[in-house]
Amino acid sequence: MASHTPNPAIDVNPAASSGIPGSAAAPHPTDGIPLPAHGFATLDVGRREMASVPAAHVISQSAAVLLNAAGEKLGLAPGEEPDLDLVEARTLIDALAGLLAAAGDGLGEHREPLRNGLGTLQAAFREASVHPDEPGAGPGEAYLS
Repeated sequence: MASHTPNPAIDVNPAASSGIPGSAAAPHPTDGIPLPAHGFATLDVGRREMASVPAAHVISQSAAVLLNAAGEKLGLAPGEEPDLDLVEARTLIDALAGLLAAAGDGLGEHREPLRNGLGTLQAAFREASVHPDEPGAGPGEAYLS
């Protein structure tokens, strides 16, 4: 009869078991940390609140983040020394235009102000460019007509 060579991947050492039947894993360092009295239920509150927010509002907030970030990359932030990064600005403007195009009329009353903001960014990009893109080839222009 052949002798058995222990294999640590499948052979369980009962002395090293963490209390889980069939487990050879050592206890996790956080096993001794007690759960807070409220458990993890409060971590779900934000997710439940987000479910009640209308899609137009969520999309508008996302668009506002893109608008602000692109404005900063174009040096439009008030009271700050301009720090132009046209590569990053183009990416952000493209993303904003794509978001607005995908949302379409679902933005409701937010649609026009966001499109106006996009137009302002596109004009600022064109002005900041040493070699402006051809009309229709600028950032975001392919997404919205």
